[in-house]
Amino acid sequence: MGIRFILMVNKQGQTRLAQYYEWLTLEERRALEGEIVRKCLARNDQQQCSFVEHRNYKIVYRRYASLFFMVGVDDDENELAILEFIHLLVETMDKHFGNVCELDIMFHLEKAHFMLEEMVMNGCIVETSKANILSPIQLMDKAH
Repeated sequence: MGIRFILMVNKQGQTRLAQYYEWLTLEERRALEGEIVRKCLARNDQQQCSFVEHRNYKIVYRRYASLFFMVGVDDDENELAILEFIHLLVETMDKHFGNVCELDIMFHLEKAHFMLEEMVMNGCIVETSKANILSPIQLMDKAH
């Protein structure tokens, strides 16, 4: 398993979406999220890279507008591939929501989770085609 968790966090440090691919208690998740968010938000974008090690994870993160996308991976995972995955996730959400923002995630949380579920299964990236990721969501939208 490569990806352990995916977090979307705003600039104030509030978690807007969290998806875990390993079992952690609610207390462990809260503590882990708090530590990671404080560590990543305190870093300087201009002088530091988008990778940080924390506990037994490697955190790969990127900021898009007011949202930070943070992915916790194993030590042997390729950081650049995960940055590319984050970019694909943002592009996919942009295509569906039209320039995705924090409110889109908050008001359509189930769609954001559905996109992630189409892309990642059991911590492994299984789909990278935006059309294949979005087609089930578009079918659900037509049904409503």
